[in-house]
Amino acid sequence: MKGLKIVTIGGGSSYTPELIEGFINRYDELPIDEIWLVDIEEGRGKLEIIGELSKRMIEKANVPIKVYLTLDREEALKDADFVTTQFRVGQLEARAKDEKIPLKYNTIGQETNGPGGLFKGLRTVPVILEICSDIERLCPNAWLINFTNPAGMITEAVLRYSNIKKVVGLCNGPIGIEKGIAELLNVSRRNIYVEFTGLNHMLFAKNIYLNGQNVTKEVMEKMIDQEDSIGLKNIEEIGWEPSFIKRLGMVPIGYLRYYYQTSRMLEEQKKSFENEGTRAEVVKKVEKELFELYKNPNLTNKPKELEQRGGAYYSEAACNLINSIYNDKRDIQTVNTRNNGAILDVDPDSAVEVNCVITNHGPIPLTTGELPIAIKGLVQQIKSFERTAIEASVTGNYDTALLAMTINPLVSSDRDAKKMLDDLLEAHKEFLPQFKLKQ
Repeated sequence: MKGLKIVTIGGGSSYTPELIEGFINRYDELPIDEIWLVDIEEGRGKLEIIGELSKRMIEKANVPIKVYLTLDREEALKDADFVTTQFRVGQLEARAKDEKIPLKYNTIGQETNGPGGLFKGLRTVPVILEICSDIERLCPNAWLINFTNPAGMITEAVLRYSNIKKVVGLCNGPIGIEKGIAELLNVSRRNIYVEFTGLNHMLFAKNIYLNGQNVTKEVMEKMIDQEDSIGLKNIEEIGWEPSFIKRLGMVPIGYLRYYYQTSRMLEEQKKSFENEGTRAEVVKKVEKELFELYKNPNLTNKPKELEQRGGAYYSEAACNLINSIYNDKRDIQTVNTRNNGAILDVDPDSAVEVNCVITNHGPIPLTTGELPIAIKGLVQQIKSFERTAIEASVTGNYDTALLAMTINPLVSSDRDAKKMLDDLLEAHKEFLPQFKLKQ
């Protein structure tokens, strides 16, 4: 029986050892023959370092997986079974601009939210749609597993502007929340069930069950008593206002701080920028140290330091998903997929992040009903922003991009929106060819 061929686009990413470790640990269930790591010329050096480490990890594990490194995406995609995407257009230098330029206008700069999230989408959507066209030609039966941010926007773009149906968007956020809740309750994660509702990076733990009992209220009280935010490593933790979080009655993903604690998060960003630079610059230092570790010919496993990168649980999320699709496990995972009525307040054809039964014909979203009134407007506003941003990325229409910028809740005025749009278009013009005739 033919083994699996898995292609990872953005193979030179510092996250890749997580993925390799996950595949090694699941080899008994996932009979992988080939892993192809793909990157671009600018990433050649990192790709080679990652490739050698991957080969050492596989050799140590004594599993018969072959690793191929290439800059030729078409060569890699031919007859692939799964394609994972984890790339960053413009690399960390582009992220730094997304984070730095909005601060000039007293606006939060963040890679997946606000103006920065818009521009990451504008740069990334055209590339993912090119990849989709390649998949259609070269491996039409493959599953596309996207980890590239903004993951919700990317999934939405694939669903609306490509012919690819076998696509799932993925984020490590839900796993992080589940682990945080389990720790707060001092129980095994296996004993809890969390009902998630919302969008990527706009996710809420709506109901929490422990051994069949709804313990949501208890979790909220513990969060208040212990000042535990159940946060993410890459987001500044600021305690929630107790009365607010108690009445909200749901655990919000850390990214919700940008919307519920906007002024405080902006001040924290300004302080961090003055003291240590943008988050991208911090990550760049972490990555430099990681790749120095990766170069060590005696290193044969994923180093613990990778957790500082903010990508913890990546292999758990990605490899569990691939394993469940391939083996038709029909277990429940939280992924980005077509809504199909799971959330009644969101267009059925839009991408949402909800619990799904994972089968070999794809995720089946579990109905979560109407959004609670407290979050309905914000979720719908962000979905409107995502859809408008995707339209701008596909058409290169300046006015549509300005509309997307202005309707984002982190942008305070249309005039500031225009100034930021112009500055960011100029800063990223190398990666926004669709806008060249529009400016």
